[in-house]
Amino acid sequence: MNTSKAFRTLLLYRIGATLSYQITMVAVGWHLYEITNSVVSLGLIGLAELIPYFTLALYSGHAVDHYSRKKIAALACIIHMMVGLFLAAVAMGYLTPPVPLIYSAVAFIGVGRALLRPSYQALFGQIIPRDQLPRYTAYASSAFQICVVAGPGLGGLMIGFAGLEWTYLFAAFCGAFGLYGITFIKVAQEKSSALSKHFLKSFLEGFHYVRKHELILSVMALDMFAVLFGGAVSILPAFVKEVLNAGPETLGILRAAPAAGAVLTGIYLARRPLLTDSGKHLLLSVAGFGLAIIAFGISSNLWLCAFFLFISGCCDSISVVIRGSVMQLTTPDHMRGRISAINGIFIGSSNELGALESGIAASIMGLVPSIVFGGAATIAVVILTYRLAPHLSKLHLKDIS
Repeated sequence: MNTSKAFRTLLLYRIGATLSYQITMVAVGWHLYEITNSVVSLGLIGLAELIPYFTLALYSGHAVDHYSRKKIAALACIIHMMVGLFLAAVAMGYLTPPVPLIYSAVAFIGVGRALLRPSYQALFGQIIPRDQLPRYTAYASSAFQICVVAGPGLGGLMIGFAGLEWTYLFAAFCGAFGLYGITFIKVAQEKSSALSKHFLKSFLEGFHYVRKHELILSVMALDMFAVLFGGAVSILPAFVKEVLNAGPETLGILRAAPAAGAVLTGIYLARRPLLTDSGKHLLLSVAGFGLAIIAFGISSNLWLCAFFLFISGCCDSISVVIRGSVMQLTTPDHMRGRISAINGIFIGSSNELGALESGIAASIMGLVPSIVFGGAATIAVVILTYRLAPHLSKLHLKDIS
């Protein structure tokens, strides 16, 4: 199978699983806020997903490096399907009480994510030749962000016009689509006698590799803290209701805006990869993300809010493509699962903890001050990274490709 065909096949899996996740999470946020009318309940969504994700992520990375990557990816899709069907039953009133059941379903989503990320990254690195990684990373980022556009947009529209029940059922269908796609991926996983199947030893090998590579460690840390403080998306349902006085359709627009910016930027970067001055572009893009979040927080007009979220997506796409290229170019194939899982803990935990931080900060400081604070903290993280990791600003992707 040639590279282009193999890549398109892998995208079927990625698109189905990502759409399922995005639609489910936007529906869960609306569902919970409709029941509880509490921003803290939105923050707790992140915590409910984080605990199982954090618990299983490292073992899933070990499993991806030792067992069938296709089977692990298929299991992730099955979990997404079952969660969609379960939440549809909750929305229909067949299962009660709704709030603890919703959080339980989110916990299983965390399990699915723990399996999905390392299996996808390992398959991607195995399929794409090294000299084409920056270009295909940009294409993959664009495809992912298209799903992030379509998922919340479809989710918001379906909640408004069809109801939560059909929204959850459509999320289950998307999970089935991802499962369908995984059956067409043709790869032969390399086995290495040097790899121990003992989990603890395998786990320590991955951490030792990351610790030895300052570039990987600094990139992971920058992303973790930037996402931790700059994640305003988790409290968008409250922002839409309390600041914009709008409904789920508006939520869909705002959730889709950053992804739309990321898609366009990703397409541009696929044609013109940032192979020189990559580290400078990375730091500036994260700082730009923080500024865009601040501007979003102080805006009260729908289209201004959407514009600044669009800009945040443009900046985030630059960061994602550079970070993804660094991770793929510096990781040997037999360790892709573990390194991806460790990276996922950095990023995934910061996403969920960021959602919790945003919810708590909003309840204490108010919605707008908490968003502005998060953007300012993101800029502070960039400044600190520039001072503590000067080698990062001198990074050129062409030197490691």
